[in-house]
Amino acid sequence: MEVQESKILSQFSRMQKILLVGEGEFSFSLSLAKAFAYVAKITAVSLDVRVGLGRQYSNGDANVKELESLGCTVVRGINVHTMTSDYRLSRYDRIVFNFPHAGKHKDVVTGFMQSAPEMMNEGGEIHFTNMTMYPFNKLDIKSLAGENGLRLIKQMQFKKWIFPCYSNKSQSRSPTHEVVPGDGFKDSTQKKAALKVSNSSHKKRDKNARRSEIDRVIPTLRPKH
Repeated sequence: MEVQESKILSQFSRMQKILLVGEGEFSFSLSLAKAFAYVAKITAVSLDVRVGLGRQYSNGDANVKELESLGCTVVRGINVHTMTSDYRLSRYDRIVFNFPHAGKHKDVVTGFMQSAPEMMNEGGEIHFTNMTMYPFNKLDIKSLAGENGLRLIKQMQFKKWIFPCYSNKSQSRSPTHEVVPGDGFKDSTQKKAALKVSNSSHKKRDKNARRSEIDRVIPTLRPKH
């Protein structure tokens, strides 16, 4: 566990206010929370307004209880299109969105790209995870980011085993996740913000690969000047 925790902590800081968007089972939130010795600045949000998550997410209720016991905030009923005006949220140093809903992919990603920069603290970052397989690769993340005052700065590979609690229910046939810290962006209002986009490729698994690792590529965005 120490190896995973050190890698997670190299991407995030205990001092950062972190918003995790589009959580389903809240398993990624829990992986991040457990990596910190103390947690008070993580907010995990879900579109689903239901309190009981047992039917769709077997570990959802247990994960929420553990998150709250660690000092995290869990908020339900958050829509990426309107989250900038939601009184339950504020501004953050990191905003993370992993694997938007496949059926509403373009609409959701567009809404997120428009909203997230308005919620960034100065010097903040947006970490976005996306699949590179069809139909996800039809969306030009670089252009979409540019339309919202962001630009790509680099790409990185991601290893899912770094986040041992993470389970991607919405893309269960190809468990992929990507998060990377970036240098920052500036939106149209000239506030510094950072956005890192992670792309995952759907590859055939190697039987001998440790924990069935899948390599992903993460495009990183930087503010326009």
